[in-house]
Amino acid sequence: MALTDILVHVDASPASPVRVAAAVALGAAHGARVTGLYVVTHQHYQSSHGKTPDLIAGARQQFAAAVEAAGVENRWICADWSVVGVSSAEIISHHAHYTDLLITGQDGAAGGKSTTELPERLILSSGRPVLVIPAATTQAGLGKKVLIAWKAGREATRAVYDALPILEKSDRVTLLAINISTAYDDDETMCSDIVDHLDRHGIKSVVERVPAQQSSVGDALLNRVYEEGYDLLVMGAFAHTPQGTLLLGSAARQMLQQSTVPILFSH
Repeated sequence: MALTDILVHVDASPASPVRVAAAVALGAAHGARVTGLYVVTHQHYQSSHGKTPDLIAGARQQFAAAVEAAGVENRWICADWSVVGVSSAEIISHHAHYTDLLITGQDGAAGGKSTTELPERLILSSGRPVLVIPAATTQAGLGKKVLIAWKAGREATRAVYDALPILEKSDRVTLLAINISTAYDDDETMCSDIVDHLDRHGIKSVVERVPAQQSSVGDALLNRVYEEGYDLLVMGAFAHTPQGTLLLGSAARQMLQQSTVPILFSH
């Protein structure tokens, strides 16, 4: 398995260059094509904001400079959607369907307040792994020291699989087992199985455990990332559906809001 096609959401926000730099670094490391996607939600937005063409041109120039400096294969898409009412998340998800990895950030609009609404919707709707670069992040490099939020189940299993190309190039991989279900008679076996599976991919990993009563899942992850200096967190995004509406679980939402390191989510 390899990363061959990376899509990064580009906009005119101050956080966009770091997202682009992360995408370019991954593209160079994996020999992948990097596609920059700039979204204009409808034509009225462009006609009523005279600076919009300048913002698009500036974002494209910044993207072009980054990919050319790194020598990675690339392409540029400006999705100027003509249908009023179609959201950015819907447009980005449409393009993400045909890539290996989607990279986005907290900022949903240029100059807007940092929000988790866009990445949350992309995690739930794109069908692809989503790498979220927090607005506070300044370092583009990631994946050398990786923490995996491990709990035997669909979401975490999916996240580990999606992260394999990055894990294979990592220097350190730690699985943090939190709130392990008492339904399993043998927690040691449950954790050793995932270590054995990663070993089959040439990935050496270790397991650390945090008992459920010590802290919440989100707090335990945030503390461990900060204390040990991990540069990437990998986690499954559990979702529930109150009244038929998909919503991220509390741990994923807390990480989206509070993490200062990139997070690879799978749902």
